[in-house]
Formats: sequence, C-alpha cells, structure tokens
Amino acid sequence: MRPLAITMGEPAGIGAEIAAGAWAALRGTGPCFFLIDDATRPFAAPVRVIAAPEEAEAAFPDALPVLHRPLPRAPVPGTPDAANAPAVIAAIAEAVDLCKARRGAGVVTNPIQKATLTAAGFRHPGHTEYLGEIAGTGVPPVMMLACPELRVVPVTVHEPLARAIARLTPGLIAGTARIAARALREEFGIAHPRLAVAGLNPHAGEAGTMGREDIEIVAPAVAMLRAEGIDARGPLPPDTMFTALARPTYDAAIGLYHDQVLIPIKTLDMAGGVNVTLGLSIVRTSPDHGTALDIAGTGRADPSSLIAAIRLAAELARARGFA
Repeated sequence: MRPLAITMGEPAGIGAEIAAGAWAALRGTGPCFFLIDDATRPFAAPVRVIAAPEEAEAAFPDALPVLHRPLPRAPVPGTPDAANAPAVIAAIAEAVDLCKARRGAGVVTNPIQKATLTAAGFRHPGHTEYLGEIAGTGVPPVMMLACPELRVVPVTVHEPLARAIARLTPGLIAGTARIAARALREEFGIAHPRLAVAGLNPHAGEAGTMGREDIEIVAPAVAMLRAEGIDARGPLPPDTMFTALARPTYDAAIGLYHDQVLIPIKTLDMAGGVNVTLGLSIVRTSPDHGTALDIAGTGRADPSSLIAAIRLAAELARARGFA
C-alpha cells in the first residue's frame, strides 16, 4: 500500500521520539510510513532523507524515512517555541495535500501544542477543526476515539463546557451520530452499527427531576435516528453506560461533550487509544495523548498509541480504497 504520512507535531514534545519508536516496532512488518520533520533533529533511529513519498517503501526496512522540512529554530525539549509553529502547521497541510493527491494512504498526526499555535495566530481549536477546513467533505468533522474495548464520539469537542451545552440541539446530536454510523459501516465494517447516546444530566435527567435537557434535546435526537433506521438507544445514564457489562451492547458511544466520553476511553486504554477524524476526504488518525512536554527528551515516551494509530490508519485506508 502507499505509505502513511506522519506529521512532526510539537517539535519540543515527544513526536520525534515516538515516531522513532514506531519505526523500530513496524520496520519489519509495516505499515510503511514517512515523517514530515526536520531530519537534522536527534532521532533514536537511523534516518534517511527522502525527496518524495514514493521513496519511503525502499528506505523503511533500514531507516526512518523523513521528508526534510527545516525548522526555524532548534527545538528545546519541553519548551515550545512559537517561531516553529508555522512549520508545524505546514507539515499538517502538506500531509493532507499528499494524501489528497493519492501519494499517501492517510495522515497520522503527532500531538500539537494548541496554546503555542494559537499564540502564533492559528485560529483553530485543534487538529479536528483545521482538518475539516482543508480536507472536509461538506459535513462537520467528527472526532472518534477508539481502542479495542470502546469507541466514543463527542458531539461537541474543543470548547468551554458552558458553551458546549448551550450549543446542543437534537439536530446537532443526530447529525454527529449519523456520521459515526456511516463510518462504522463503511470504514469499520460493521453492517448494523449500534449507538449508545449519553444523557446530559445525572441519571439522564431522572425523568425531568434533574433537568429537562434529556427529555427536550437528547430524546428527540434518538427518535430522529431510530426513524431513519439507525439502531440508537438513549439518553442513557452516563455513569453506567461505560461499565464492563454495558460496553459490549453497543459499537460506539455518542457523548455530548468532550470529557464525558474521553475520560472513560483514556482511563481504559491510554496507551492504545486512537483519535480518528470522521467525515474527511482522507484518512486521519492520531495518538490519544498530548505532547508530554514534561518527559520530552528523556527517552521515556511510550510509542504504543502512535503505533496503534498507524495500524488503524492503514486498516481504514484499505477499507476506503486509499491504499
């Protein structure tokens, strides 16, 4: 298959370290990938500078293939520098362009430091929103976090909780769930996906005694989905829907705000969780963790989540015919 494009992420973080670890783990089996980064940085792996993605496959068994994109300033581990922010953003845009041109099978993004990018003028809350702009399909991009035990999709993502709750409507919830159901069918191979929709309030509102949002906003969204033939249940009490007994009863959980569903999946499998953006014209995955500035440069970073993201990107690329 075509190689996957891996972005540099925050240069002061652990991106280079986990990319080297992922290469060491996958060099003999694949999937093949190349890194868009400054090749002069210290990598805990042999590096081969490539001029084009098409050279990655030949280099991959022996060295980490890198499309050399010099950074304005040498990164200091643990200390982000806004001067490097344009290069971070450019690596994302280039990876997307290569995959749109079918020169890469999919994009795997290393974690970015959002505050540093914002200070440099980046106007998007995170990867998901930026990718929706440069690789969108006319529908809002949807974030899915996936691990072997659980898949979750938040309806609202990178915004303050009060604003997220104020934005909730039956249409927004149902629209997010439709995109998730379609992805489960077309990319994950689940013919009849089952969705569990979380309630907003404790005990899903307890029949209105703890707020009417679940009756007036969430329940109508579930009814809309069921009328369209989508197997959706809810609103479900958020404090019980992630238990070991409940998880096997659905294929994805639809949560109403970021932490409602990201806390359960990160608690279950921080090392193996993968961030997938649904609704794009390309495949995009990412590790389910941040830049880990506190351990950058120490050699302690765990590449497991990046490895899982690379493997899942390859599976999704094959399913979508991008390989």
